[in-house]
Amino acid sequence: MAKHDVNFNDRLQAAAKARQSTLAKAKANAPINTPGYAERQAKRAEASIAREKRKEEALVQKRAEAARIAEEKAAEKLAKQHAFEAEKAKQEEALKQEAINAAELKASQKAARDAKYAARKARR
Repeated sequence: MAKHDVNFNDRLQAAAKARQSTLAKAKANAPINTPGYAERQAKRAEASIAREKRKEEALVQKRAEAARIAEEKAAEKLAKQHAFEAEKAKQEEALKQEAINAAELKASQKAARDAKYAARKARR
């Protein structure tokens, strides 16, 4: 029974030793202890910086493109507005001319009617 006569403190000490040995193994196998670790970390840092720079450049380019598109849309909208106003003015001018022509036609018709009437009166 002596072999199995383990008290609680012994179990705690065994668990602590096991944790210590696991920690020692993990520290021994840590990547920081491998050769070339600092070089790999430097390369990763450079890649990260380059990636961030490309990301910022892409964002700036995207914003410039959005601004250009907005300007084009504004210019197109302004051109459409001017074309619409010009067409509206053209239509209004055509309506005015049509009204003038109609008034002139009525006046000439009235003058012809009056002349016929006067000629008829003169013949009597």
